[in-house]
Formats: sequence, C-alpha cells, structure tokens
Amino acid sequence: MADVKALRCVIGGCRFEVDEVSYTCPVHGELGTLDILYDYADLRARIDRDAISASPRADCWRYKALLPVAPAARVPPLSVGWTPLYDAPRIAQQLGLRSVWVKDDGANPTGSLKDRASALVLARALEQGIGAVSAASTGNAAAALAGLGASLPEIDIVIFVPASAPAAKIAQLLVYGAEVLLVEGSYDEAFDLCLEACASYGWYSRNTGVNPFTTEGKKTAALEIAEQLNWRAPDALMVSVGDGSIISGIHKGFQDLLELGWIDALPRLIGVQAEGSAVLANAFEQGLAVADIAAKAASTIADSIAAELPRDRAKALRAVRATGGAFVTVSDAAILAAIPEFAQLSGVFAEPAAAAVYAGLKAAVSAGLIEAGESVCLVSTGNGLKDVARARESVSGGTRVAANRAAVERALSKAGRI
Repeated sequence: MADVKALRCVIGGCRFEVDEVSYTCPVHGELGTLDILYDYADLRARIDRDAISASPRADCWRYKALLPVAPAARVPPLSVGWTPLYDAPRIAQQLGLRSVWVKDDGANPTGSLKDRASALVLARALEQGIGAVSAASTGNAAAALAGLGASLPEIDIVIFVPASAPAAKIAQLLVYGAEVLLVEGSYDEAFDLCLEACASYGWYSRNTGVNPFTTEGKKTAALEIAEQLNWRAPDALMVSVGDGSIISGIHKGFQDLLELGWIDALPRLIGVQAEGSAVLANAFEQGLAVADIAAKAASTIADSIAAELPRDRAKALRAVRATGGAFVTVSDAAILAAIPEFAQLSGVFAEPAAAAVYAGLKAAVSAGLIEAGESVCLVSTGNGLKDVARARESVSGGTRVAANRAAVERALSKAGRI
C-alpha cells in the first residue's frame, strides 16, 4: 500500500489506522468523511514523476504508487482512466479565454468518471477478500460498479437505483448482470436502503461520501489532467456537482500533487449545480457551516447531479473554499441547450450533468469568476448516450427530403450548405 499514514476525519481531525475504520468517522458520524493521508516525504524520495510520464501503462493504474493499494494488488482488468484531454479552441475564442480543455471521462468503459471510483473500491474488495459490493446510484456509479464487477466473477454486485433513472442507464445495469433493485423513491432513499443492506449482510459499500477509497479513485482524473498539461494545473477547473464526491476527488488529486512538489499551484475549483438541486451552491453563498446544511427536494433533468442532501458535502465545500473557487447554478433549460452547443464546439457528446459544465462556464465568465485570458479545464463526467432522450429533446429532427437529387439540393441551399 502506497505509504498510507492514516485516515483523518474532515470534521474533527480524528485519526485512524487504514484498517481500523471502514467508512466514516465513528465519532462524527455521516458528516465525518475520511481523508486518506500519505507519507509525502517518502513518496517524494521514491517516486519520479518523469518515470510515470514514461510509463507505457495507459490507464489510471499508471499512478498505482500514489494510490492506497499494494504494489502487487490485483485490479479489475477493464481499462479505466487515461481518458483524452481535448483542446477546445472554439470555446476559448467564443468566451475570450486563453485556453479551454475538455477532459472527456465519457470515454471510460461504462461511459462515466464513476469507473475510477469503482475500480479502486473493487481493488480494495479483492485485497480484503470481500465477496459482495453494493452501491446506490442514479445510474452512473451503478453502471460503473456493475460493469467493472462483471469482469471479476468472484464478486457479486447489488445495485439500488431510483426507478425514475433514465431507461438507458437501467438497461446498462441489467446487461452487466448485476442484481438491480429499482427503488420507488428518491436517490437519497435508495442510498439509505443500500447502507442498511450493507450493514445487515456484510457487503462492502461503494457509496460516495461514505467509502474514502472512492475519493482516491476519482482523484486520478486530476493526476491525469496535470500530467497531460505537462505537470501543471489550469487556472480554473469546472465540474458538475451532485453528492460532491467528484469535486472532492479532484481536489484531493491536485492537493497530493502539490504536496509532492509536482505542480506549483492548485486550480480554482468551480462547482456547477442545477438550479433544482443546488444545496451546496446555496450553502456556499450563505457561508453555512457543513453541520447547518439541510436537505432540500431535488428536481432537475440532470439526474446524475440530483441530490437532496449531498453525502460528500464537507469535502466538496472544503474543495471550493480552499482553492478560492466558487459555485454557479444553471437552469434545466440552459443544461438542455448546452448539450448540442457543447458537442458542436468541442466534439464531445455529454449527458445533461456533464453538459452542465459548459453552461456553467458561460455563467462563470459572465459573473466575472473566470477572467479573460485565463485557462480552464472542463470535466465532462458522462457520455451523452447515457440519456439519449434528453439529447433528442435538445435538437431538431433533421430535414426530410424526397429521394431525388433536386430535393437534396433545395434542402442544402436552404440550409446555406451550398
């Protein structure tokens, strides 16, 4: 295991040995999510970032020495991570920015960034000899666990998902052969049922905001972005936020790199929330302490970022506050419009929650949170095929033509194509 010193509670600073506590702090309960701490001095002495850059391994395990697994630990065989970082000059020009990059995590095996967390949790389960892993999800985390779990026949996967989740996401779970429980209720209700089942049956919980290994998996996105930018961070990084686990993981990754001396500064982290699910954005604006955040009913087309009470709220708020970042909110109409606009300007087809970062970028520039001449990375967390219904809703149906050349020419002329 990579020089892990301790687990530390984000609320009270309580410290534990890595195998002493499985999930959250026993003193501070659900709010007491845990950080995995490393011996950075030892890592600096042993690990050369240039050696990592020279590695032929093209997945998240190129950073195995910076992750809480043993060097010889078995990992899921699917290729997770090392996703493309695309230059998006048309977006940069449109908004007056120096550079815009898009981290396309929809290119992961099951189509979302959540594969990173599932890969780490399953590696941990293999190390511990655990035979069943469970998660609650609106779709992406569940698909990630089901897909990677299918590559490991010795581990059973049980999924709790709201019955209202997009049909394509539910179909993906069923195709992978997981045990799927469609909960007639909200994501938060599915989450609580999953935790109860894990406690009752001895399953390992993959749930974010509970299992600290999920943060470590998600931090690999930040490690990749820094390496792909020649070991530097952008001025700002934008990511959509629901439970808060992705922005927390990205913060942890950049913080680890700063501790190692591999980057010079942290990026400002800007979280994007849907107006109908903006608990963290409201808490940030009001300067609330984490303990004072209350649940609020969530309603948005971006199901992946719908959360009544974000489970990783302590780490998420810390990530934004510690980096001098901010939150922005965007309407469902703006998210829907962003799907084709983002795709046409970058070539990346994103599901609603991922396209929200493009809508959020425009809002952040308009609000002066990102200034002209700065560089920005947009994290696209999920592929657009995750929610084809919303993609179809965002565009017109094309132009019907008769099956002859004259009709084709008339249509192309009207569209200004010829």
